[in-house]
Amino acid sequence: MRCGRGIENPGWVRRFHRSLGGWYHRRIVLRPEPNSLVYLNAILLALVEGITEFIPVSSTGHLILAEKIFVLTGDPGFNNAFLVIIQLPAILSVVVYFWRDLWPFSTSGEKRTALYRLWFHIVIAVLPAVGFGLLFDDIIERHLFSPRPVAAALLVGGVALIVIEKRPRQGVPTTLSGLTPALALYIGLFQCLALVPGTSRSGATIVGAMLLGLGRASAAEFSFFLAIPTMAGATALKLLKGGLAFTPEQWSILALGSAVSFISAYAVIHLYLGYIRKRDFVIFGYYRIGLAAVIFACVWLGWI
Repeated sequence: MRCGRGIENPGWVRRFHRSLGGWYHRRIVLRPEPNSLVYLNAILLALVEGITEFIPVSSTGHLILAEKIFVLTGDPGFNNAFLVIIQLPAILSVVVYFWRDLWPFSTSGEKRTALYRLWFHIVIAVLPAVGFGLLFDDIIERHLFSPRPVAAALLVGGVALIVIEKRPRQGVPTTLSGLTPALALYIGLFQCLALVPGTSRSGATIVGAMLLGLGRASAAEFSFFLAIPTMAGATALKLLKGGLAFTPEQWSILALGSAVSFISAYAVIHLYLGYIRKRDFVIFGYYRIGLAAVIFACVWLGWI
């Protein structure tokens, strides 16, 4: 290589240029475009939603933490809307998976009557969350959507899961066919605890249902069913507040996230139901306690 008036560059200059060229290739040519990172982060956030929505570990708590790592865009309004909208396909996965168990017109006779009764109990159970959500949603979002409250709720919920599972069982557990309006209302009141991020909607309803006498599998199934109106209502409320004015690229990010959320949630429902028919919730309790400890440590170190 030559420079100036035909004078050859010293060897160290040539080596520097070769080194600089390699750095440029690695950092510029091979580095993903910003849009690629946005789509990758959308996939990762949707996986977090789909995997954690229906197991008792708090999807909201995980997303509050995950969004600090997997940043979507520079638009906070769209980022918040994304986290809300990807809940809808997770809800849809429940409807698709349990369609025959939920749609009364797919059967007749006593089974149809039983399904009508089940939906009546679901409506009763969702009423407390509707009332408390409308009253306190803004206050909770303003003061509790941060790492410390999430970690505290994860810790308390983890201990509760372990204590509930370790206590001795008495009598025959109640099944869904044995639900009463009063029992459904009490389960709905337990669900209101999940307004605090980190508590877990499924965790609160499962713990409440088991304390009230439901068996583990029945408690989990009722938690799935109760998620449909509860999550749909909460998502609709947040969308009404935030709107749907998105760019074409933002719609494509939402479409990708929604697809990943649906597929991962559907898979988790299947695996989770198989798991709880043979095992208890203790492992989820220990997971929550461990995650709470990690979050408290990260807060103390100033990392989040």
